[in-house]
Amino acid sequence: MLSLTACGALGVSGTSSEASPTKGNDITVGVLMPEKTNTRYEEFDYPIIQQKVKSLTGGQGKTVYANGEADATKQIQQMEKMIADQVDVILLDAVDAKTIADTVRKAKEAGIPVIAYDRLAEGPIDAYVSFDNELVGEVQGRSIMEALGGDTDTSTKIVMVNGSPTDPNAGQFKAGALSELNGKVTIAKTYDVDGWKPEIAESDMAKAIEAIGKGNIAAVYSANDAMAGGVIKALEAAGVTELPPITGQDAELTAVQRIVAGEQYMSVYKPYPQEAEAAAEMAVARVQGKGIQFDALASDRVDSPTDKDIPAQLVPVVALTKDNIKSTVIADGIYKVSDICVAKYASACESAKLK
Repeated sequence: MLSLTACGALGVSGTSSEASPTKGNDITVGVLMPEKTNTRYEEFDYPIIQQKVKSLTGGQGKTVYANGEADATKQIQQMEKMIADQVDVILLDAVDAKTIADTVRKAKEAGIPVIAYDRLAEGPIDAYVSFDNELVGEVQGRSIMEALGGDTDTSTKIVMVNGSPTDPNAGQFKAGALSELNGKVTIAKTYDVDGWKPEIAESDMAKAIEAIGKGNIAAVYSANDAMAGGVIKALEAAGVTELPPITGQDAELTAVQRIVAGEQYMSVYKPYPQEAEAAAEMAVARVQGKGIQFDALASDRVDSPTDKDIPAQLVPVVALTKDNIKSTVIADGIYKVSDICVAKYASACESAKLK
């Protein structure tokens, strides 16, 4: 750690060919998040990034923030403003990974590094920080099979409610899940949900129930927690009293409460502090010319449709069930027991031994 700090202080990058002048601690990090339906971006990711930038720069560094609210055009305008305002580096969680590519090129031409955050944007990005997205889907698929037990075959019908087709992560989640489900069960209906919108997921699930029959759905793969809420609404509206196993992702508070109550089988807990802090560290190291630190943080490699061999950090994930709430979201300080165990869930929390 001492040697890394010394190299950074002198402004030495990882290799002589990459040597670049350093900036001091007075830097500005632009942060672009994709939407507000998923509460994690504004409740966890951005505040953690903001605090980490401050701590890494002795309180001198600042962040500027914008949320695209699931509107790709709006996010392009937000990013163009950051380029015009000459921020030092941009952390980009793209609404639409493909359409943002030209704006990423504009940032590059302006000398502003772009680090893709959570979703792999196209264009000449400098690095990528996310979770192992295929692993997320594998964890979800395995969880369904575990919940169903050994008594399954191709007559067992599953509904898949996948994420937005404009989000490259959604395809990776789906591929990971299918690697665990294909050949073991039948995917009776599958839907790709624009903008990850819960109301669309609810509508799609209602169509699936009508087509398959409410008693013939063994499990539902929902790519995230917000959509799982919509799936549950559709099932309950159809008169389903014993809900099938339903997956999710993001460990949203409402999902954790549903898991405690037995309404949702599982979620995927992604340690946001680790991802967000890594992104902040990479952003600061990149603009301060700390190449050795940057390379150490981005030791993985990924390919996008436009660029190959992109430096990356892929953070591991955990299946969150009723059995490990204490050792995951509570242990990591994401939620307190009192956050989860409000009056409505007091009895369920007692049964789950959450105190």
